[in-house]
Amino acid sequence: MLSKEKMARINTLAKKAKETGLTQEEAKEQSKLRSEYLQTFRSNMLNTLQGVTIVDPTGEDVTPEKLKQLKNKKNLH
Repeated sequence: MLSKEKMARINTLAKKAKETGLTQEEAKEQSKLRSEYLQTFRSNMLNTLQGVTIVDPTGEDVTPEKLKQLKNKKNLH
């Protein structure tokens, strides 16, 4: 998870961008922070999905094969 300070800075820069615009330095900082946020989000989402098993109404495991492979790969390491 991204720190509270970084999230606050992302929000501050977004608000400033809407109101008055950003300097080149601030735009670079915003881009870097957004990239870091997206990387963290994607990592967390992948970890969440690796813990999911999909079961149909009859009780059969219908988890996609790709997800099963990811789970097995994670368990082996």
